[in-house]
Amino acid sequence: MKQVVDVAIPVITFLLLTAVGLDLARDDFRRVRRERRFLAIGLLAPLVVLPLVALALIRAFAPLPPVEAGLLLVAVCPIGGISNSYSYLARAATALSVTLTGLSCLLAVATVPLLTRLFEAALGRPLGFDVTPRVLLIQLVFMLAVPVGVGMGVRSRWPEFAAAHRPSIQRLGFAALGLLVVFVTWVEFDAFLAGFASAVPLSGAFVAVSFAIGWMAAVAGRADRQIRFTLAGEFATRNVAIATAVAVTLLHRVDFAVFATTYFLVELPLMLAAVAVFRWRGATTRNC
Repeated sequence: MKQVVDVAIPVITFLLLTAVGLDLARDDFRRVRRERRFLAIGLLAPLVVLPLVALALIRAFAPLPPVEAGLLLVAVCPIGGISNSYSYLARAATALSVTLTGLSCLLAVATVPLLTRLFEAALGRPLGFDVTPRVLLIQLVFMLAVPVGVGMGVRSRWPEFAAAHRPSIQRLGFAALGLLVVFVTWVEFDAFLAGFASAVPLSGAFVAVSFAIGWMAAVAGRADRQIRFTLAGEFATRNVAIATAVAVTLLHRVDFAVFATTYFLVELPLMLAAVAVFRWRGATTRNC
């Protein structure tokens, strides 16, 4: 189990984040100047809001320690690359989603170690994240910043190659992530069942509350309908590949990865349902 995961996780994470980098260009960063309000909402607000949501849900649900630590780890992780697919399927602001995902992954190099320590201070006890902030920071540079940078470098040097191969690299990464989810669930089935009763409602509540807060933040920022959906999806979609990578590769805690797997299995149908409702309401509005 450990040998397979130790090899699979870095490869999958590298593929998914390289695909994110292949979608980023200098023009995306220039867009920061034109869309500062929405980028600030999508990048900075979750760093404040999602930890508070996670702590509130832990107080309400009182889950088992591995489930609790798993939720906190998911809450500090950056935006998941699959959020780009949700925005695309919803016909929302896909370009904004791509930019937010890439910048979020780069910021996570600093925000993940910081937020984990803030969680420990808030709870008054260690979470089992047996890695010092400095070591975690150095390791996250290689895990997050390097593949995104590689993708951006390839796009800058060979734009035709990036455009042609990004979809296939992204599909390969998502397929590998799906297989890993199945593998972790199968190998750690007892742990999966032990936390299932609390992990599923906890995950569902986190997705729903995060989505709602993201939508309300977009409304407060006077965003249009497409940007509202994108920002709401960015709040709710966490990068489970990175959560699993941090849990297994850096923290050596497979039990934390089990929650990340459960979270992904809950997030996917909920977000696809949100896409369907958004598309249906848009069609209804146009027909009226």
